[in-house]
Amino acid sequence: MSGEWVKRTVRKAMEGVGAYPFYALARTGPLHEDGWFRSIRVRESIDAEGRPIPWITYPAIDFLSRRIRPDMAVFEYGCGSSTQWWAERVGRVVSVEHNPAWYERIRREVPANVTLALAEATPDGPYSRKASEFGPEFDLVVIDGEDRNHCARHALDALNPGGVILWDNSDRPEYEEGFQLLFDRGFRKIEFTGLAPGLYNRSETAFFYRNDNRLGI
Repeated sequence: MSGEWVKRTVRKAMEGVGAYPFYALARTGPLHEDGWFRSIRVRESIDAEGRPIPWITYPAIDFLSRRIRPDMAVFEYGCGSSTQWWAERVGRVVSVEHNPAWYERIRREVPANVTLALAEATPDGPYSRKASEFGPEFDLVVIDGEDRNHCARHALDALNPGGVILWDNSDRPEYEEGFQLLFDRGFRKIEFTGLAPGLYNRSETAFFYRNDNRLGI
C-alpha cells in the first residue's frame, strides 16, 4: 500500500463529508501563514511562529508592517500582545491599562522602551486623559481599550502634526460620536476588514489620518 494511495483515499473520504477544505486551509494559504489556526487553538493573539501580534484585523497588521519605522513613537489605549509587537518595531511605546492584574502581567514582559501606566477607566477620566499628559509627540495613537469616544478626544492632544489614529472594532455603531469628532478635525478614514487573531467573525480596523501623515496614507 503506497503513501500516495493512502493520501488519495484520505482526501476522498474527507471530501465526501465536506472536511477537506478545512484541512487544506489549516496546512497552507493565508490563514495558515498568518497563524490564525494557532491563535484559535491557544486563544492568544499570536502569529504562526507563536510571536505576539496586535489583536486587530490581519489586513491592518499587513498594512502597518510595511509603514512603521524605528524612529516612531506609539501610544496605546490598552496593553497586551500588541505592546510587545510595537516595542520590537518602534523607538518608544506608552500604554495605559485599566485592569490591575493584566497590567502587572504585561509589566513583567515588556522591554525597556515601553512605559506602562495604570489608570481608572471612568467616563472621561484618568484612563482616557492619559495620552494628553505627554503632549503632541506620538506618530500613532491606538484606540483599542475602554471609553473609546473620550479617548479619541484626548488623543488629539497627543498626536504630532503627522500623527495617525488606529481605531479597532471600528464597525461598532457606538463609536460614531468619536468618529464624527475626528472628521470635524479634518481626519479621513480608511477601513481594513477581515479576520483577526483568535476570532471567527469578521472585524474592522480603521485608520484616521490627515495630509502629510506619518504612515504615508
